[in-house]
Amino acid sequence: MDTPLRLRNRNRAHAQRGAYAVEFAMVFLISFSLLYGVITYGMLFAFRMGLQNAAEDGARAALRYQPTIAKRADQAKATATSSSSWMPSKVAPDVEATVCEVLTNNCANPACTTWDTRCQMIVTVTANNLQQLLPPFPSFAMPDQIVGKANMLLDGRVP
Repeated sequence: MDTPLRLRNRNRAHAQRGAYAVEFAMVFLISFSLLYGVITYGMLFAFRMGLQNAAEDGARAALRYQPTIAKRADQAKATATSSSSWMPSKVAPDVEATVCEVLTNNCANPACTTWDTRCQMIVTVTANNLQQLLPPFPSFAMPDQIVGKANMLLDGRVP
C-alpha cells in the first residue's frame, strides 16, 4: 500500500525537528567567542596605544628647556604620568624616565655635553594587573603587563 505524498513529507519534517536549534547553538558559540575575543583584544590594544602615547608625550616634554638633565627627566616623568592618568586605578601605570648616553649606553652618569657624549631620554610607561581590568579570558592569551616606551635624542646644551 502506497503512503500519500503528504504523509511522507510530514514524516521527514518530523524527523528534522530540533536540527535548527542544534545548528544555531553551534554557530552562536563560535560567533560569540569571536566577538568576545575581538572586544577583549580591542580593549588591550586601546590601553597599549594610550600608554605609548603617554610615553611619547613624556619624551617630547624632555625637549623643553630645563637647566639640568635631572629636571628634564622630572618634566618627562610628570608629563607621562599626567598623560596616563586616564588609566583605571587598578592598573596604576608606573612611569620611568632615564637619560643615557647614546653611544656608550651609560645611564649611571651621562655627560651629554658634546656630540660624542650625546644623550637620549628614555621614557617607559608600564601598566600591570591587566587581568583584573580586562574581561575574563584564558590567561595564556592575555598579558598581565603592557609597556609603552619612547626615546628622544637630547641636544647637548644642557650642563
